[in-house]
Amino acid sequence: MNGRRRGRRVAACGALVLTLGAAVVAADGFTPPSRGGGQAPAGPPATARVTRQTLVDTYERAGDLGYGARITLTGRIGGVVTRLPLPGDVIGRGQAVYRVDDTPVVLLFGAVVAYRTLTTGVVGADVRQLEDSLRALGYGGFTVDDTYSAGTAAAVRAWQRDLGLPRTGEVQLGRVLFAPGEIRVDSVTTGVNRSTGGGEDVLQYTGTGRLVTVLLDVSRQRLARKGVEVRVLLPDGQAVPGRLERVSTVVEQPATPDAQPQTKLEAVVSLADPAAAARLEAAVVTVVFTAAARADVLTVPVAALVALAEGGYGVEVVLDGTATRHVRVETGLFAGGRVEISGDGLRDGTTVVMPA
Repeated sequence: MNGRRRGRRVAACGALVLTLGAAVVAADGFTPPSRGGGQAPAGPPATARVTRQTLVDTYERAGDLGYGARITLTGRIGGVVTRLPLPGDVIGRGQAVYRVDDTPVVLLFGAVVAYRTLTTGVVGADVRQLEDSLRALGYGGFTVDDTYSAGTAAAVRAWQRDLGLPRTGEVQLGRVLFAPGEIRVDSVTTGVNRSTGGGEDVLQYTGTGRLVTVLLDVSRQRLARKGVEVRVLLPDGQAVPGRLERVSTVVEQPATPDAQPQTKLEAVVSLADPAAAARLEAAVVTVVFTAAARADVLTVPVAALVALAEGGYGVEVVLDGTATRHVRVETGLFAGGRVEISGDGLRDGTTVVMPA
C-alpha cells in the first residue's frame, strides 16, 4: 500500500490509553498517496468529518439520594417520654420535637448546638440565635444581640408560660434543640413510657432538603471541590443540575475482616430543583462530574488518528474522490470517543479517512 504498513499503534494521552487502528506513516507521508497502483481497489475507505464542537470529559459515579446526614438527639430533660413524633414528620421552629412529663422539647433555629443553660448575663452566639427565634415567634422587649439581658429573660418567661413550662426566665440545657432549619424525623430510637434525661438516644433527624451523597476515590479530589456544578441523573432518566455543598474525608470500613479500610471523599450534592425528586423518598442516582471541557474546538473520532513514523499523530485528509494526504496534528482533550485536534488546513467539515 504505497510503502505504508497497516497495523495497530497504542497512544497514551494522560491516563487515557488509545488503540489506534492506524497506518504508520513515514516522514515523507505528507505527499498525496495513490490508491490505484494498477489494481482494482477493494472499495472506498471509511471516512469521517472534522467537527467543530464543545468537547466535555465527564466522570460518573453512583450516589444515594436522601436527606443528608442523620443527627442523633439525646435526652437531657429528666422524666418519662410521653409523646414522640413519627418517622417522616417535619418539625418547624417553635414546635415540640417530643415531650417529657408532658412538657415539650422545642425546636429553635440556629447553627450553634445547645450546650449550656442560658440565663441572665450569659454572652454568646447561642444567645443571639435564641433571641432571633423568640423574635420570629412574636416575643419582644429585648435587643437581638449576644447578651442574655433582663429583657431576654422576660421574653423567655412569656414563652415558657405559653408552653406550659415553669416561668424561670432561663432556658434549661436540653429544653431546646437548635438546628439550622426545619428538621425531618428519620427514626425514633426510644419509646413512650421510657425514662430519659441521662443522655439516652431519643431519635435521629435530618434536614428537609434533598441531597445526594457520593463517595469518590481520593485520586478524584480535583473533581470534588465545594461549589462545583454537576448533573444528577434520576432513575427516570431526568437530568437535574446540582452543586457540591461540602466535601469531607471519610474512612470506609471493609466488608470482610481481612480487607483494609479505605479513605474516601464524601461529596454532598444539592439539587437545583428539589421538586424533581419530590416523589422519591430514597434512590440510587448517577452524579456526573465534568473533568475537563474545551469549547469550540475541531474534533475527529479517536480512531481517525494515525501514528507517524517520525513521532506524533496525523490524520489522512481526503482531497478528492481518490487522492489523500497526511496532515500532522496536535492533539488536545480526549472525550466521548473523540479527540481535539489542530493542524494545517483543517476546518469544520474536512473529510478524513478512518483507517481499517
